[in-house]
Parts: sequence; structure tokens; C-alpha cells
Amino acid sequence: MARHLLQLEGLDAAALTALLDRAEAFLPIAQRTAPPSDALAGRLVANLFYEDSTRTRLSFETAAARLGARSLALQGAGSSSSKGESFLDTALNVEALGVDAIVVRSAIAGGAHLLARHVRCSVINAGDGRHEHPTQGLLDCLTVRRALGSIEGRTVAIVGDIANSRVARSAMHALTMLGATVRLVGPPTLLPRSLGSIVQHPERLSISHDLDAILGDLDVVMMLRVQLERAAGGGVSSDYRIQYGLTRDRANRLPPHCIVMHPGPVNRGVEVDDDVADDARRSQILGQVSNGVAIRMAVLQGCIGS
Repeated sequence: MARHLLQLEGLDAAALTALLDRAEAFLPIAQRTAPPSDALAGRLVANLFYEDSTRTRLSFETAAARLGARSLALQGAGSSSSKGESFLDTALNVEALGVDAIVVRSAIAGGAHLLARHVRCSVINAGDGRHEHPTQGLLDCLTVRRALGSIEGRTVAIVGDIANSRVARSAMHALTMLGATVRLVGPPTLLPRSLGSIVQHPERLSISHDLDAILGDLDVVMMLRVQLERAAGGGVSSDYRIQYGLTRDRANRLPPHCIVMHPGPVNRGVEVDDDVADDARRSQILGQVSNGVAIRMAVLQGCIGS
């Protein structure tokens, strides 16, 4: 694996599968059914988060700890960026501390790429603007594979605010590359204007505005949060839940094997009803979190392991 993970676009099926296989091997450690590893003992990982995060930030810290590495945490609100220090200067100063990897989340699309061009340590993208969230895309693929046995040939609906979602972009790249059909579902205001060159296999990607019409064909339904922080609120009507929410009635019309996913944070009663999010038979929402630790272990090991 390359020493950076900046995006999933451009990774082929073999590279994606290798990452998923490595994460699968780490699952017992991530789930605490096997003892921690010392594979990254003596390594230092800096987590630079300029946007709010719970799952991703703590997941990277947990992954590092399970591999014997130590973590430094820096959030934008408490950093020298409030005094005018630039994003790049902060990263260069953090690198000068002797870290082996920088895990970065930024509102700037391309922020991780910028750092990778200027620092010598590994850079791992934990979400950059509307661009990508590669480790989330990988953990989503791992969740589908573990729950359903395979990704190839599956039909996945990604529902909601796709235009603003870096999660959707990474997921659609990886899922289509691994042989899934992806249907992007939502109001016209929250969908991409054109599929264009969004993915390498555009024949596996389609757009729909009618969630009810496709419920019976799905293997996976991935619900997304409306990203009000990216000005998505103006594109949402007051009846959003009625048209695109995964209500109990809609969940009852899904095939029995269909799983429900959500990258979090979940706005209950908006994109997913409470009893659907908590349905032990269908919901993989907490499973995604557990799988995320294993994925981030695999990425850290691939980037900075000896």
C-alpha cells in the first residue's frame, strides 16, 4: 500500500480488496476478542481535525492504540489556527515533532492532498470538504461484505444529501469498483447534476428521485444526514421525511435480507425512524463503527508499518 491514503478514486478492485482483507484479519483485535498488537509500537500518529468528529477521530485513536502506536490530538478550535497560523504551517510544525503519520480532517476539498505534497510523513484523509472520506467508504464496504457475504452483484441505495456528501463519493467509488450497482436517491436539489465521470464504472451508477419505487430491489440502503453545515438546508422541503425518510413502513417493504446503514451522526425521526435505526435484524449502524476500527488499523498498518 502507498504511504498515503488520500482518496478511493483511482484504487482498483485488487487494492480495495487487499485493504478489506487486512481489516478482516484485524477484526478480532478491534472487537477485543484477541489481544492488542505491537505492530506499530514506537510510532506516533497526529490527528488534526478541523471539523467536528466523534466516530472518525476516536476510531483512529482506538486503531492506533490497538496496534501499539501513540496518538496526538489537535482540534482546530484549540490550535494556533485561531491566531492566524495556516493549515499547512500547522501540519509542517506537527511533522517537525517527529510524527509518523498525520490523519487530517478539513473543510477544504483537497486539504489532505495539499499536506501530502509538502510533508514527508504519511497523510491519511479523514474527510476533506465535499471531496472524499476514504476510510468511511472502506468500512461501508467491509460492513456490506460481512453482512451479506459479497459486494459484487449487490444493489445499494444511497439516500439523501448526496451532493454534499464525501461519504457518498467514497462509497460509490468503492462499491461500483467492487461490482455493486449503486442508486443515488434524493430530491433533485441534493443530487449531482450529472453522473459524468464520478466513478470508473458509470454503468453501475444511476439516479432516482423515488425511494418507494426501488425498495423491493435493494440489498443495502444507506441513509445520509442532510448537511446543514454545507448549506444543504435550502435544498430540503418540509416533507423530507415523508418523501425520503426510512420509516417503519418503508423498512417493512425492504427484502428480508436488506441491511440498513448510516455513517452517523443519525438525525432520528428525519432520515431514519428510531425503531428502524435500532432494529437488531437489519441495522448495521453500530457494526459500521466497529468495522471502522479494523479498517483504520489496516490503513495505519499499510501506511506506516514496517
